[in-house]
Amino acid sequence: MDYRRLGRTDLRVSAIMLGTMTFGEQNSEAEGHAQLDHALDRGVNFIDTAEMYSIPPRAETQGSTERIIGSWLAARKNRDKVILATKVSGRSQSPYMRPDGEATRLDRANIHYAIDQSLKRLQTDYVDLYQLHWPDRPLPLFGAGGTIYKAPPPLPEIPIEETLEALGELVAAGKVRHVALSNETSWGVARFLSASERGAGPRIVSIQNAYNLLNRTFEIGLAETAMREDVGLLAYSPLAQGYLTGKYQNGARPPGARTTLFERGQRYEKPGVAQAIDAYLALAKEVGVSPAKLSLAFVTSRPFVTSNIIGATTMTQLEEDLASLDVTITPQIEARIDEIHQLHSNPAP
Repeated sequence: MDYRRLGRTDLRVSAIMLGTMTFGEQNSEAEGHAQLDHALDRGVNFIDTAEMYSIPPRAETQGSTERIIGSWLAARKNRDKVILATKVSGRSQSPYMRPDGEATRLDRANIHYAIDQSLKRLQTDYVDLYQLHWPDRPLPLFGAGGTIYKAPPPLPEIPIEETLEALGELVAAGKVRHVALSNETSWGVARFLSASERGAGPRIVSIQNAYNLLNRTFEIGLAETAMREDVGLLAYSPLAQGYLTGKYQNGARPPGARTTLFERGQRYEKPGVAQAIDAYLALAKEVGVSPAKLSLAFVTSRPFVTSNIIGATTMTQLEEDLASLDVTITPQIEARIDEIHQLHSNPAP
């Protein structure tokens, strides 16, 4: 396992991060514990979760993923062996997330409430990384609207300085070690860095955005920011919700797969996506590796990526994901990937 510095901190995190959003929905507590055990044995020391999980989000399962991780930490007594990351929800209309039924916002009251609830579920006194799951301001998120930016509606926004000050209070209280962003833009990253430089709060150390062979939009602006400012990418959806494995090609719906169960794959069912996947599947066959390993190895090998967030519902999938560490993206393979990308650029932003 390769270990990389998290931002400008003294933490060294594994190049593979274990995503856990299926725990409590597609995976039981026992299955979640088994995945955590296996990943830790294989050198993974970085775990990602969120107050909103499991996925798909709903009142009945909200917080279940953190509870499963918490019971694992309590049973194994290994809190010192893992670097734990969770997230506070941004602006949303999810009344079950807060006791008063109000919308989630990135203001002081919401942030303090959210971290206290997460710590209880995780059965720990602190998290190593606390991420803003998505911005407070309106943006086209999670593939909705693609990369098209439209003027936001005139809604009140929580100032970035207020959010950062609240995060600073959590750091001062010892509840959070470091803070980070997720689903952010280059403008947002720049504003958070600037606010921190002016003394509004702690410096962000990473950004968690979608990044895969079908969506390399992070490379446009954000990659330079990540490298120059030491705000590395924690890449989520590196397999494009499983679409890059080819299992959904030609309309297939394998039993138990996420899109089969929940029909949440619209981001990867846009015009041009299937053709791009076909090209990557052919390349994987040509170079003699599975499509999953090729896709994951590409993400892990990017110089702006701090950690690649894998997710699995079976131990077989988890083992194949971890085995991607043995695949080298040679200059020849990278050239072929870039040729495909030139012809099928970012069909699923």
